[in-house]
Amino acid sequence: MIAQQELAEKLNITRSAVAGHIMNLTNKGLIKGKGYILTSEPTAVLVGGANMDLCGKASVPLLNGDSNPGTIHSSPGGVARNIADNLARLGSKVELVSCVGNDQWGEQLLSASLAAGIGIEHVVRSPTGATATYLSIHDADGEMQLALNDMRILEQLDASALAKHKALLNRSDLLLIDANLHDDALAYLFNCIDHRQVYVDPVSANKAARIKPYLSQITLLKPNLIEAELLSGVRYHDERDLPTMCQALHDFGVQQVVISLGAGGIYASQADVNTSPQTLRLTPASSQVVNVTGAGDALMAGLMHAKLQNWSWHTRIEFAFACAHLATQSSDTINPHISQRAVHRFMEIPDVQ
Repeated sequence: MIAQQELAEKLNITRSAVAGHIMNLTNKGLIKGKGYILTSEPTAVLVGGANMDLCGKASVPLLNGDSNPGTIHSSPGGVARNIADNLARLGSKVELVSCVGNDQWGEQLLSASLAAGIGIEHVVRSPTGATATYLSIHDADGEMQLALNDMRILEQLDASALAKHKALLNRSDLLLIDANLHDDALAYLFNCIDHRQVYVDPVSANKAARIKPYLSQITLLKPNLIEAELLSGVRYHDERDLPTMCQALHDFGVQQVVISLGAGGIYASQADVNTSPQTLRLTPASSQVVNVTGAGDALMAGLMHAKLQNWSWHTRIEFAFACAHLATQSSDTINPHISQRAVHRFMEIPDVQ
């Protein structure tokens, strides 16, 4: 048994905030009884970035070197955190391992994550580091002109910090790693954690190189074309190169590869020791796209949720692709209306419980 006040003190948030989050989780069926006992179900643990996204958009043509009128919007972000948010909304049990500062942004990140259904007990609160932030400046047409990121706090999520969460990491049913982590953290997760289901998001071409030494330990890899080129060593000229890229990654030991082709959809491949890989090419239906920013995170969340449900490989890919589509229909990075039922409704199949 644990009291709401004790929870508030552990999470460094107000008791009233805890009460509200507990009510939301109870309504979702994720808490049973008066002792705030979580229901027993497969758990996904996500390790990586959590940051605040700050987006400024000019209302007039940008003038360099001057103050420009416009709007500024802030929202929770970070690859691991955004995937966790989508995953929790789909109905999976989710724990986030990350690091935030003991500041306003950190409080806002934790509160938003808890409200979405993400377990935040294992998010480190740093007394010295500032919460990671990503700042983008867009012109009046919405095109990004400049971006800055301050992710220094993730240096504190090193091997020694992760070792404190070893029990959680080892008992998780599915582990996601994002390449925002530094080398010693990645080495710890791949070499010291006994885990057979590891999903990896390379994050960017610059950071993808960090995971290259561990390809043989990756269950599922979700790169874009540039990241897939870098990790496979195969140059992309046209779609005929996709099977070769995936086979190269399979040869390195990656069991499943889902390559994001942007507006062109996805190409998925699953290795088979007895036959040629299973492959699936999906292209998006023609519909108006509101925002593509969160599609990749929703895609990965869909892959993870479907795996936790033990659905077939083809069903997992199709479900994840539908999640990505729903993400593009919202102006927010995370579609607040995404759920397993909403995805199945879009797929025009009965909801599977």
